[in-house]
Parts: sequence; structure tokens; C-alpha cells
Amino acid sequence: MGLYIYFSQQCPVQIWGLTSQQRIEKVLKGVAASISANEFDTLADSDSVLVLRGDYLFDDRLIKYLAATPNITLQLNGEQQEVTVAAHVPARYTQQALDIIEGNGITSPLPDIENQALAAMSISFQEKLLKFEPPFVLPITADKKSELEQRLFDWSYKGITDLVTKWVWPRPARWVVGHCVRLHIRPNHVTLAGFLLTIIAGYFFAYGQYGWGLLAGWLMTFLDTVDGKLARVTVTSSKFGHYFDHIIDLAHPPIWYILWGLGLPAAQVDSLALPLSVLFSLVMIGYVAGRLVEGSFQVFLGRFGIFCWRPVDSYFRLITARRNPNLIFLTVSYIVGRPDLGLLAVTFWTAATSMFLLIRLVTAAYLRARQGPLRSWLADADKPRYNKSLAVRFFTRHISG
Repeated sequence: MGLYIYFSQQCPVQIWGLTSQQRIEKVLKGVAASISANEFDTLADSDSVLVLRGDYLFDDRLIKYLAATPNITLQLNGEQQEVTVAAHVPARYTQQALDIIEGNGITSPLPDIENQALAAMSISFQEKLLKFEPPFVLPITADKKSELEQRLFDWSYKGITDLVTKWVWPRPARWVVGHCVRLHIRPNHVTLAGFLLTIIAGYFFAYGQYGWGLLAGWLMTFLDTVDGKLARVTVTSSKFGHYFDHIIDLAHPPIWYILWGLGLPAAQVDSLALPLSVLFSLVMIGYVAGRLVEGSFQVFLGRFGIFCWRPVDSYFRLITARRNPNLIFLTVSYIVGRPDLGLLAVTFWTAATSMFLLIRLVTAAYLRARQGPLRSWLADADKPRYNKSLAVRFFTRHISG
């Protein structure tokens, strides 16, 4: 039993360096193989075929959903009539499905095949990207290339993240991702550059060269945004790149803060309310505790991140003591000439936010024990109770009302 893909009405326009066919083949690599029309007769009765319009841009989630859901057709509401853009059917119905998609006068439904409308599909909550966004299928034309690239870039962005990543980096990141695509720079190349900047920033922090260290640090955080978006819009990822990026993200923040403290002038070290060793311990304990709380919530309480649980948690993610908000503290302290205050601010905020997360974890455990499985508010973002919610405007692409 195998799954095959056939593309109808292919389009040569490339979105982020890929045609629709190339993108779909990369998304379904290892899951389905492409076939040509003259191979239809060679398929076994147990095989199935996913027929897709090659002149439409499909949401990656939707592609995977269609591949995993047999016996369906996907319809869009056009200006004058419904348009069938995809069908996952048994091999014996491939030609009939193709006739329906290409509008060859076939209007009667196929036996035992369910017609699904895009608007009715409930796959809007994206756990990996911490966001609610309805799936999309958009016609591809040369004059809409820039618009489609922007749409795909927006889709690749996490919905719930820190305030810098959410509101400062998107515009420059899109520009840099575009250049990376044109220059054939891969996500792992960007991640490696970010890793080198991580080391450079730590070196400058340790020797009290905070200006240069902050420059390297902010460039690293920017590239950390770029590599993920580049990987998603070009469907280019690897296990090595995934783990390399995540290990860097997980390990370096507390090391930076400790190196920042080691670079402080002796006079400022003496003026601190607590010894450096105590501050370093508090930073490390608070950081590890916060990460453990996040992991425990996802493993034991909900199959989603803690910041997706309630709107208050999503708001809190904007400012919680992760790298970028803490870099703001350090940058301000450097500008005012008191880097020691930056270390104190990072220490206090790390401890405070970890305590808040621990309270949220205990609350979630209590509610799960009393009321059953937890549910993310993002899974219900299109429900009437969130119609006037500011959180919907902040964290989703859903248009309420």
C-alpha cells in the first residue's frame, strides 16, 4: 500500500525559491512519491493518490493533513463557484479525481469520497509554532509572488514569543531570509554563524567589553530568528540542524550572564548587594527551574507549551526571563554605565518569572486533577467568547466578529 502524488496544472512561479510542486514534494519526502499520468495504470488497488493543483500554494499543515486523510476532496469557495484543488483517492479513482480538479465536465461526486471545505477544517492550532492560524490555499500568479512570499513568511513565524522576536525582528528577518534564498545560504550556515557570535559575545562579556558583546549578542539573537524562518519557508531542515540550534538556545543564556558578571569592574562587584557566586547560583537555579517547569507542563499536563495554556501565559511569554528580554536589561544597564545593575536585574527577573511559572504549573496540575485534561486557549480562539479578546489580535491571525 503506497501513497503517490500527481500534480495538475503546474506553475513555474517560485515562492521562496520553490515551485508549489517542489515545496509539496519536500514536505512529503519519505511519505509519498510523485508519479506521471502514464503510470496510473501501474498502481495497485491498495495504493492511493494525492492529486493536487500545482498552481496553488498550500499550507504545510494542510499538505500533511491531506496526505494522512484518504477518501477526501478539498474545495475552495471561488468567486462564482466552488473549485476543487486537491483529492486523496484510491488509485482506481485517480483519473476521475483529476477530471474533477481540471474541470473536465465531471460534477458528480466520487463513491465513498467526502467533499471537505477549507473553512470547515479544524487544523488551525499549531502546537509547534505556538499559534492559531487557519489553513490557507492561495492561487499562484507571477504578480502575486511578493504577496505570497510574505504570507508564507508570516505563517513561519511563531505566534507566542518574546516581544523583540515578535515585533522588532520580522521586517529585517524577511529581508535577510530573501537574500539567503537568492544566495543559496542554508539554515545550518546561519545557525553556525549564530554559534560563532554566541562565543564572541561571551568572550567580550568576560573581559568587560560590553558594547561589542551586546552587538554580537543581538546579532546572534537576530540570526536565531532568521535560521528558523529560512528553514520553514524553504522546507529545509535536518536533525543535526534542529538539535544544534536548540542546544545553543538552551545552553548559552546563563553562561552569558555569568560571563557578564565576571567582566564587571572590581568597584562594581564590591557594590553589589550579594556576592557574585550567590548571583550566579540564583541565575542558574532560576533558569533551570523555569525550563524544567516548561518541560514538565508539556510532558505531564498538556501536549502543548505552558505559554499556550491561557491568554495570561501568552502575554507573560512576551516578557518572561528568556534571552531577549534579559538582553534588554543588560543593554540599558550598559547605556547608563551600570552593568552591575543589569546583572542584578537579570537575576531578579529570572527568579521572579520562574516563580510565576512554578505557580502556573501547580495551578495547572490542580485543575487537571479536578477537571480533567487541559486545553489551550488557542484551540478555541475562533469561538465566540474570544471575539473581542485582545489576545486574539496579539497572538493569532484569526479575524473575529
